[in-house]
Amino acid sequence: MIPNDTIVALATPAGVGAIAVIRLSGNAAISLASQVFLSIHGKDLTKQSTHTILLGHIVKENNTLDEVLLSIFKNPHSYTGEDVVEFSCHGSNFIQQEIIQLLISKGARLAEAGEFTLRAFLNGKMDLSQAEAVADLIASNSEASHKVAMQQMRGGYSNQLQDLRQQLLDYVSLLELELDFAEEDVAFADRSKFRELVTEIQTVIQKLMDSFALGNALKNGIPVAILGKPNAGKSTLLNALLQEERAIVSDIAGTTRDAIEDEVILKGIAFRFIDTAGLRETIDSIEHIGIQKAYEKATAAQLILYLVDAEEAVKATKDIETQWLEIQNRFESQQVLMLLNKTDKISQEDLKSLQTAYPKALAIAAKTQTGIAQLETTLLSLVSTGQLSNNETIVSNSRHFEALKLAHKSILAVKEGIDEELSTDLLAIDLHECLRQLGVITGEFDVDQDILGNIFSNFCIGK
Repeated sequence: MIPNDTIVALATPAGVGAIAVIRLSGNAAISLASQVFLSIHGKDLTKQSTHTILLGHIVKENNTLDEVLLSIFKNPHSYTGEDVVEFSCHGSNFIQQEIIQLLISKGARLAEAGEFTLRAFLNGKMDLSQAEAVADLIASNSEASHKVAMQQMRGGYSNQLQDLRQQLLDYVSLLELELDFAEEDVAFADRSKFRELVTEIQTVIQKLMDSFALGNALKNGIPVAILGKPNAGKSTLLNALLQEERAIVSDIAGTTRDAIEDEVILKGIAFRFIDTAGLRETIDSIEHIGIQKAYEKATAAQLILYLVDAEEAVKATKDIETQWLEIQNRFESQQVLMLLNKTDKISQEDLKSLQTAYPKALAIAAKTQTGIAQLETTLLSLVSTGQLSNNETIVSNSRHFEALKLAHKSILAVKEGIDEELSTDLLAIDLHECLRQLGVITGEFDVDQDILGNIFSNFCIGK
């Protein structure tokens, strides 16, 4: 049910600033604002046209609280699809709260988290996937996550899903017609063309599902675990990548007992680097826990940097080979890159020998920043982001991914049903389920109130 009360909230971050914006939305927004606002030119607020800005004062019991700019957005030409009034006031905490409490005393209600965007969804200003993209846009901290959120908010993703649904609906209508004329044994839907359509839709859904790994990584940052033996230089490498002394560096083996994480943005892509405990046999129970956690973090990472002390590699070749094989076998489904560290401490001849043995390894010296730029370039090349520049749809929302998986399962059942020449009514069941799952993403089917509550509870107050 679309609420008809009027809500108010601070739309800018809490705290002291030059200005703050207080947003009011609902049927009574303009009339409530007129009770507390006096235009410096004596203009009647209720008679102003939409998208008008007025200068005036907020007055409480004949006392002026602040001089403000008031913006009017009349329905349906507003963010929420309702009458909206925004007050741009001075950024004093006292002024902000006084204005909000004054509007509440006149009949407004304090908005809940995400309620303005919820109303925009309920009033048809955006679909559910676009509404979720608003939260992603606010939370974006890199160029890549920003692009993904903007693409979704502009409706590119929604348009693609709506096109799929419309094509399915056309064929569902024909199948339903066949059911109405079942006794006449009439076929309205061409089965060969129907199978072609189902195959095409299956391919599109599969492509969207495949994009989730990249989309989720771009949205939340690409996790990169740094593994290696104690004193290989993992903490030094982390500090070099972050360009700050984030991790403690010591000559004492086993200094790092717990995983240390931090984020750096390279060419618009966020990477979360994880420094882990050194990998070795140990009787120290605390260090053993740290090593187990290192493996857990690496298992969850998208990329793994296996760091090797070049000096040790020259002296103990077999030990390095054994651990390198173990790392590759343990993480065979992930991208693993070997880094030969401390190469400034070995001869050029020894370095060439190591590079011959490990041709794909990168030579670096983390302490002196040697090879770090090349490492960053390599990391970017390992992350395929061509889809972004080609404006292809990328799925970054786990709720959407789960719905796509169910839709894919249903469309596969339809495809198998066509091949097995199942009856029309059985095909229709799986088609309806596929349509429902695609609709759940955009909110075009009935969406459970718990799902809506969970989605919009992740928004900030005032949005």
